[in-house]
Amino acid sequence: VQLQASGGGLVQAGGFLRLSCESSASIHSFNRMGWYRQAPGKQRELVATVTERGSPNYGDSVKGRFTVSIDTAKNTWSLQMASLKPEDTAVYFCHADQLMAAQRYEYWGQGTQVTVSS
Repeated sequence: VQLQASGGGLVQAGGFLRLSCESSASIHSFNRMGWYRQAPGKQRELVATVTERGSPNYGDSVKGRFTVSIDTAKNTWSLQMASLKPEDTAVYFCHADQLMAAQRYEYWGQGTQVTVSS
């Protein structure tokens, strides 16, 4: 399974950005899909995840500002980020996991940089 992230970039505080992640496997094969982020000197943290049925889960710091969605036809999931803050600056990683025969398999895309200027 390969995950390819796109989007990201530099934006001013209060602005918008959209990240997308395309999977080489059908998203129906995944348990959850989503996004994590890692800022310099900090641990990787949950941003948002979603099931193939579209049930989302958000990290506390992004609730009400970020929206995660899936496109089953394109095997992609996206992260719409609004009201961006400088503290949202981080490398964002797309992620998916599979549960097969009581084993959990995790997949990570390459990181994409999001920088929010004040």
